[in-house]
Amino acid sequence: MTNKSETAELLARLEEKVDRMIAQFGDKCPHFAGKDGIYDDMGTDWWTSGFWGGLLWVMHGATGHDRYREAAWHWDETIESWFVKPTDQLNHDVGFQFLPTAVIKHTATGDEDGRRRGLEAADFLAGRFNPAADFLRAWNGDKYGWAIIDCMMNIPLLFWATEMTGDPRYKHIALRHADTALRYSVREDGSVNHIISFDPESGAYLGSLGGQGSAPDSAWSRGTAWGLYGFAAAYRWTGDVKYLNAAKRIAHFFVASLPDDLVPYWDFRLDDLDGEPRDTSASAIAASGLLDIADCVPSAERRTYLEPARRILASLTDRYGTWDRPGHEGILIAATGHKPGNGCIDGSLIYGDYFYVEAVAKLNGWKQRVFTPHPQVCAEKPAVSV
Repeated sequence: MTNKSETAELLARLEEKVDRMIAQFGDKCPHFAGKDGIYDDMGTDWWTSGFWGGLLWVMHGATGHDRYREAAWHWDETIESWFVKPTDQLNHDVGFQFLPTAVIKHTATGDEDGRRRGLEAADFLAGRFNPAADFLRAWNGDKYGWAIIDCMMNIPLLFWATEMTGDPRYKHIALRHADTALRYSVREDGSVNHIISFDPESGAYLGSLGGQGSAPDSAWSRGTAWGLYGFAAAYRWTGDVKYLNAAKRIAHFFVASLPDDLVPYWDFRLDDLDGEPRDTSASAIAASGLLDIADCVPSAERRTYLEPARRILASLTDRYGTWDRPGHEGILIAATGHKPGNGCIDGSLIYGDYFYVEAVAKLNGWKQRVFTPHPQVCAEKPAVSV
């Protein structure tokens, strides 16, 4: 996948695929498809409920076709209803739910309800901030002191809220969380901790936990991709080079650790790979993040990030796509959700599909980005490592 004609051809294949998915899904809210290729129907309060609507918005932006806009339109309203209905599912991942739905809806169309819903979600996310240790709390229940690398992907909602309102409080919360993640989540070699734990009262750092990785000192591959993309997003929102340097360090670890087909196993530090599942969602997320890094570095350095992104997407397309399986509702196979929890293993995941489509759209010139929306930060001030 080295030229515009190839990526344009792939986008055309995605149109055919996504049109079929619209008919297959109906009103269901997809999360995981197993070996039968049929996506489940999760509650719309689940953390992945924004990705199908987001995929449709990306397709609308990349193609201009109104059918994707029409299919995507209701998703932010559907998810918003959970702010007034009983649920314990809404948490730090409201960014994943409302950035690809309400925020992109407002970005693409100027819809004021999308703006209102995005700000409502930003208020909810800001309310999870712990000022004793400067982090956004992960999940619910009694784990009051936990923060996770995934949340770097949710803080763009707060940067956006400051841009929409002029109120800097959202931005300050996002910056404090990003600095905490930079200090405690990113290791010197570019691998990341999934969960970091604090005393929620004193703010004292207590240590790291394995979470969805195989051990506290392992390297969960999708968590590595979240960190890569998330710090690139923080740079593109702020222009602060320390975040770009973190994204680059994680990217070097991710790419150097990939197997020959460029799709990692679910953890980079498994003792034995025999029988262990891959995770195509990690590669899709990383490819999209690598494209953002490539936009933000001097031209002499750009290929360092652009070429791995292209090669990853080519491998996903050629080896893991479902193009010749019309009954399969996913786009990519061989994704793994939560291996230690024995959940969603070796199938299709809607966020893997979303970030794959997003990366292809970026290669085709799509600009309506919501996680990393500010290419002018990169174009005006190419960053150098410090």
